[in-house]
Amino acid sequence: MNFILFDNFRRSNLFPLTYLRPVADIRIGILTIREKWEKYLEHKTSTLTESYLRKKFPIIREDDNIMINGSVCPNKDLVSEILSLRTGEVLFQGDAIIARRAHAIELDGLDEEKVDEVNMVESKSSLIKITHTWDIFSLNGEAIKNDFDLLTAQRISEPVSESNQVMGDKIFLEKGAKVECSVLNSTTGPIYIGKDAEIMEGSLIRGPFSLGCHSVVKMGAKIYGPTTIGPHCKVGGEINNSVFFAYSNKAHDGFMGQSVIGEWCNIGADTNTSNLKNTYDNIKLWNYADQTFVETGLQFCGLIMGDHSKCGINTMFNTGTVVGINSNIFGSGYQRNFIPSFAWGGTGGIKIYHIDRAVSVAKKVYQRRGLDFNQVEEDVLRDIFNLTKEPLS
Repeated sequence: MNFILFDNFRRSNLFPLTYLRPVADIRIGILTIREKWEKYLEHKTSTLTESYLRKKFPIIREDDNIMINGSVCPNKDLVSEILSLRTGEVLFQGDAIIARRAHAIELDGLDEEKVDEVNMVESKSSLIKITHTWDIFSLNGEAIKNDFDLLTAQRISEPVSESNQVMGDKIFLEKGAKVECSVLNSTTGPIYIGKDAEIMEGSLIRGPFSLGCHSVVKMGAKIYGPTTIGPHCKVGGEINNSVFFAYSNKAHDGFMGQSVIGEWCNIGADTNTSNLKNTYDNIKLWNYADQTFVETGLQFCGLIMGDHSKCGINTMFNTGTVVGINSNIFGSGYQRNFIPSFAWGGTGGIKIYHIDRAVSVAKKVYQRRGLDFNQVEEDVLRDIFNLTKEPLS
C-alpha cells in the first residue's frame, strides 16, 4: 500500500505557514502531522502539493494508493476506517474529504466538489483537523496528550533528577535529556522532553508541554501549556500556549502567548506579543485567501510568523499579528497587524527585502546548524518571493 498526504483547497488559509511546506508538515502536539501518520501506519508517506514544492516534496505513485488529507491528525479509529476503504471509495466527514483509495492515474484529479456520492463513506471518528492558523495553538493541548500516549506507550522514561520539584506523574524524558533545578508540573497535562534536549536551572514548566530533540529552555524561563517547542530551538522568558515548529529561537526575556512560529525564525530580546485586546473583543487575523482580516472567534491570539522571519530587540507585536516569510522587523512602537513576506523595516516604513540578500542570510543560518541550504531550498525560496511579491508602503 502507498500512502500520499494531500493538500486540499483550503491550504491558503494556512499561509504563511504553508508557503514552504505541505500542510502535513505542520507541527501540532509533539510531532508533525506527517510524523503522526507514519507512526500509526508504520509506513513512509509522500505528498501531493503545489508544483513549486514538488522538487523538495516529491510524490511517489504506485498502482494502489491511499490519499489522506494532510490537515487531519490520525487516531486509531480513523486509521482503521482508512485501511478498510476499497478502490474508488472516499472517506468524508462534514464537508471535508478525509481519504481516498485510488489508482495512480487518478492522483492528480482530486476535486472535492466532484466526488462520486455513490462511493462516499462517512467517518465516525473524532478528528483533530487544522483549518486555520490559530487551530494550531488552540488544538495543541489535545494533540500533545495524544502524541504523548503514542510515543511513550510501553516505554520507560529516563530518570528525572532529584534536583527538580516534580508534580504529577506524566513526565517522560528521552535519552540524553537534561533537566536540573526546575519545577515540572504535569498535573495539568503531560510533559515530554526529547532526545538531548535541556531545561536549564530555575525554569517553571506547566504541562501540557513538549520540548523537541536538541532544544534548550534557558534559565528562569516560565512556560505555560499547552506549548510545543520543536527540535533545535532555544527559548527563554515567558511563553504561553504557543507552538515553535523547529530551528527557531526566542532566547531572551519577553512575553509570547497564543502564537505560532515557523522555522528559522529569531525573536529579538525583550520582544513582547500582545494576545488580548484592552476591549476584550474577539480578534481578527489576516487571511491570505480572502485578502482581509477575518474573525477567529478567539479572545486570545498573538503572533503568526512565517519561516525565516526575524525581529529586532524590543519589538512590540499587536494582538493578532501575521508576519509573512523572510521578513526582518524592527523599530519602536507597535507593528502593523499584517506584515507581508520579504519585508524589511517596521513602524518607520517598510521596503522589500531583496531575494539575493535573503538567500545569502539563509545559507549562513543553515551553516551555523551544520546544514546545507542547497539549490532546491534556494529555488523554493525564490519561487515564494515571486509568488508573494507586492508593493510595500
